[in-house]
Amino acid sequence: MRGRILPNYATIDRDDRIPFWRKVGEKVHEYDCKFLMQLSHSGRQRDVGGVENLHNKGLSSTSETESFHGLECQAMTRKEIKEMIQAFADGARRAREAGLDGVELHSANGYLITQFLSSGINDRKDEYGGSLENRARFLLEIIQAIRKEVGNDFHLQAKISAVEYNDAVIPWDKPGNTLEDSIQICKWVEEAGADALHISTGSLFPHPLNPPGEFPQDEAFRWYEIMLGSGIYTFRNYLLFRYRFLFPIFLFLWNRVYRKGSTQPIIGKDVQDKALDDSFREFVSSQTMQELLDKYQGISISDAREIKKHVNIPVICTGGFQQASYIREAISEGFCDAVSIARPLVANNDLVQQFEQGKDLPDRPCTYCNRCLLNALQNPLGCYDVRRYNDDHDKMIEQVMTVFDPPPFS
Repeated sequence: MRGRILPNYATIDRDDRIPFWRKVGEKVHEYDCKFLMQLSHSGRQRDVGGVENLHNKGLSSTSETESFHGLECQAMTRKEIKEMIQAFADGARRAREAGLDGVELHSANGYLITQFLSSGINDRKDEYGGSLENRARFLLEIIQAIRKEVGNDFHLQAKISAVEYNDAVIPWDKPGNTLEDSIQICKWVEEAGADALHISTGSLFPHPLNPPGEFPQDEAFRWYEIMLGSGIYTFRNYLLFRYRFLFPIFLFLWNRVYRKGSTQPIIGKDVQDKALDDSFREFVSSQTMQELLDKYQGISISDAREIKKHVNIPVICTGGFQQASYIREAISEGFCDAVSIARPLVANNDLVQQFEQGKDLPDRPCTYCNRCLLNALQNPLGCYDVRRYNDDHDKMIEQVMTVFDPPPFS
């Protein structure tokens, strides 16, 4: 439990978890879908440690306090590193015994494996720090241990932050790994036995570029307070969220990376009025939706293409995908082999069915508002953009609560 990111996260840290995951996997398979389990460890990025972690610090590659929330940590000993490597391997074994179809190592977005990979975080002086090869050792030994535990016929992939932008929010932090660093890491990951790569960005979560979108001040003010006891800088952040005259300071830092500008290598079809629900357009025009897609969709796609040029295994890309024409272009033009989708599926859980019906974009698309992200600290997972519900709060809550229908323990 020391590496759990939030108290409501499901785990696979013990063999007695296997029956639960077997039931989940069986239900997923009923819909002719594959189930890949993401294996993660928070390291120092433990947003809410829970009562069982009140008196310990997060384990990490470093003892340096995380600079955004002020999450304290302690550098792992060699013995703890070896135990952690085996813990990942045991998690993969349990996933296989549960009948799942594979695992993904969460080696991106600031969690434990990133904390070893990153030149902006890892300050070790032993064989797990210093050079890129040393910093990658932890991840590569995990892959090797998993292969030893489950064999070569069980799917294993790794999620990687192609560019870390470790100094995106705190300007005096080190910038972290570059795309060139990550290309080499991905080549080593393939050689170690991974079946696929999943490309993301950023060395913390949330990060200005991941998940791409806006930072909702009102939601941060309402729900960030649950993190006040987690880090030594959380009260500073809370004040920035609490007072409107201070929030521009935060936004200035948060949006620095976007202000540098970037060119979209792919464009989907133009958003037409008829593509959107009439009531939705009362709050979000087709022009605004076009601007949102142009700014946020496929934010890591160019990085994925560069990595794909150097490996021989499939490359998956994440980053706000929800437009069929854009996704088709990304795959057909060789930017990636597949895309992963999260928040747009929270907004429209039938997104793939809508594509199948010939729609290029959902009637009520995800607006990249990131309210789901902030609410997830205390509330059920769901879309909290009231504009998508005709500005009807009760209707929004009714939809969010369908996550409990049918009841999980009926």
